[in-house]
Amino acid sequence: MTGRPVPQPTPLSEPFWEAARRGELVIPHCPACGLRFFVPEPACPGCMSGDWRYEASAGRGAVYSVTVVHRAPGPGFDAPFALAVVDLDDGGTLLTHVDAADPGDVVIGMRVRVDFRPFTDRITLPYFVPENPAR
Repeated sequence: MTGRPVPQPTPLSEPFWEAARRGELVIPHCPACGLRFFVPEPACPGCMSGDWRYEASAGRGAVYSVTVVHRAPGPGFDAPFALAVVDLDDGGTLLTHVDAADPGDVVIGMRVRVDFRPFTDRITLPYFVPENPAR
């Protein structure tokens, strides 16, 4: 074990982690107001409806904002890394790692896609990678 904290699924987030283990990205969607949001909350942050559900996402989008983290936030993290807000094409926004050859190459507007990486036997982490990596 790397010493990096392991996400602990809750009843609210378990469907997200189950989907990630299958290599699928799911995002909470509220049919009452149409909002797709992340992180999962007991009620939709747009209209406060508790009747939201997870829906599949194609896992493609564009970097909205990015910073390069040069100091590891704790044991088990490799620095530097690019931490970005990604606007998904099919709605919703995620705060995520973007894994590029050089974290400094991750820029606003860059096209990215989800990539799943096993972390433990129960947890698979969704990362994002450049859609068209430089060669």
